[in-house]
Amino acid sequence: AAALQLLREVFDIEELPPDVLPRRRPPQFMVDLFNKVAYASGISRAPGLLQGDVVRSFEERGTRARTRRGTAGAAPEERAAPVHLDRHRFYFDISAMEKGEQMLKAEFRVFKLKAARVSGRSGVKHFCKVEVYELLESGSKHQKKHLVASRLLSLYTEGWEVFNVTQTVSKWVGNRSSNHGFLITTTHTFNNRIEHNLVKFAKSQDTLQESRNALLVLFTNSNKRRSPNFVPFSTSRRPRAAPVPPAKSHITACHRRELYVDFGAIGWSGWIIYPSGYNAFHCRGSCLFPLGESLNATNHATVQSIVHTLKLSQDVSTPCCVPDELKALNLLYYDDKENVVLKNYKDMVATKCGCH
Repeated sequence: AAALQLLREVFDIEELPPDVLPRRRPPQFMVDLFNKVAYASGISRAPGLLQGDVVRSFEERGTRARTRRGTAGAAPEERAAPVHLDRHRFYFDISAMEKGEQMLKAEFRVFKLKAARVSGRSGVKHFCKVEVYELLESGSKHQKKHLVASRLLSLYTEGWEVFNVTQTVSKWVGNRSSNHGFLITTTHTFNNRIEHNLVKFAKSQDTLQESRNALLVLFTNSNKRRSPNFVPFSTSRRPRAAPVPPAKSHITACHRRELYVDFGAIGWSGWIIYPSGYNAFHCRGSCLFPLGESLNATNHATVQSIVHTLKLSQDVSTPCCVPDELKALNLLYYDDKENVVLKNYKDMVATKCGCH
């Protein structure tokens, strides 16, 4: 139990998420992002590919709970309006953001559906104006709103549209109660007449469009520092200097060996999407004089091995065989609120060993 608790500290998991796999499918954007920054093993392809060290995705799951009141005491316009307005209103619960987490960028990703072709109309323009608003209050009609972004889009194409909403979401992070979601409006002009909301966007209630659900994606820095009591596994126990065996042929020089961490074996496979496990590797072997170039020895280790060999001090052991180079690991997983998170963990995989 203590060992698993330490492992949770390493992966910064306070509460174990529920098992959601395989009943849930992660957003394709997050899967593609994982594949862009990491190999299938989870090891980073190169440093700096990810903006920040955490990417949080929040799927649109309908309007805010308090707008879904019972209709008994609601005004007539409030009872009727949500069916229409909910097609264009998008709310994201971002409460899973951790305290102290620094937001770098926020993207509102929404899938525009192809508009039905309008036949028999002359002078039809093939573009519409799309505007994204921040809602300033909850409710159903005549809402106060603030324009965040706008652009022209073709009526007859479909695909993902990405809006930068960093400033708006930064405000929500600082004051959670100010989050009332986004409203999208579309305006199309033909024959000097204006048509509103001719274009539709995929919504969470469209079960056939699950892979097209709107997403709010936050790129952040966790700014987490390990507690003073935390001791990394690689240095938790200093290897003792092994007694020199009678035959030197039995001595194994410092080298890297496999150390596979299987997430299924520790009960984490129900919420970790990729990878299913990873090879952390570990370092093992002797650092006896003389230290060859292949042992990546530091100058300090070289001097230590000489002092040990010459027995110039009784308290000096041989240098230790430890990781000389470490790479980051990327994990794609569901958090405890079933949001998909991509997190980059530094110094998780030993790629070289050396004498230090």
